[in-house]
Amino acid sequence: MEVRDKVVVVTGAANGIGRALAKRFSEEGAGKIIIADLDEQGLKRVETETGAESFKTDVASEADIKQLIKSCERKYGGIDLLCNNAGIGVNGGPEVPNEEWQKIWEINVMAHVYAARAAIPGMLRRGSGYILNTASAAGLLSQIGSAPYAVTKHAAVSFAEWLAITYGDRGLKVSVLCPQAVRTAMTANDPDGVASVDGMIEPEQVSEAVVTTLKNESFLVLPHPKVLDYMQRKSGDYDRWIEGMKKLQSSYGVSDWP
Repeated sequence: MEVRDKVVVVTGAANGIGRALAKRFSEEGAGKIIIADLDEQGLKRVETETGAESFKTDVASEADIKQLIKSCERKYGGIDLLCNNAGIGVNGGPEVPNEEWQKIWEINVMAHVYAARAAIPGMLRRGSGYILNTASAAGLLSQIGSAPYAVTKHAAVSFAEWLAITYGDRGLKVSVLCPQAVRTAMTANDPDGVASVDGMIEPEQVSEAVVTTLKNESFLVLPHPKVLDYMQRKSGDYDRWIEGMKKLQSSYGVSDWP
């Protein structure tokens, strides 16, 4: 998919990867860019940088997402590319409080469900549409030190797979973005964490990988190419892969619970 002259929606667009995506789509000549986030100050900055139209949106609220999607459809006739990019991280394992498990589930998974529920009917009626869901390499592998992140990102990848399988023959294209460490607010407090084992990249590098993958209409967006090697090792010998991950965990001194 070429984004030139297309209507593009990006959530989580006030900072980090979402901001970089909006800027890159603007450079590619997108017809209209709609950005959504709770950070109104950040949205205003991206508006200035890209000429985008902003919506204050809580992606954990289905009502907010419905309003975002329906407003775009009414104003522009439809959405060509929907980028569900908002996400959060929570460290810990089973001991993480229920409310934190629920919050990360709502933002990392249910926001994708709400967006699909709102946007896919219109895309199918038009016979075309593209959904890009931001997950993580943790959704293909795992995340040492964070069960909530690993679990929700696996679910995000699985949901994207299901959409691609179910609606791929009806004109819907789906890709899922799975980077390792990216220099964003989420990694600011842990720049040398385990996710950066293959280096920390900039959001602009992620956006470049996204544009390339969208043009190829491939499912996986892998800004860190080594992730594909890790996936193949995992599927080729699961037990050996788990042993390797245990060693990686030990090398980073991640504490166990309890």
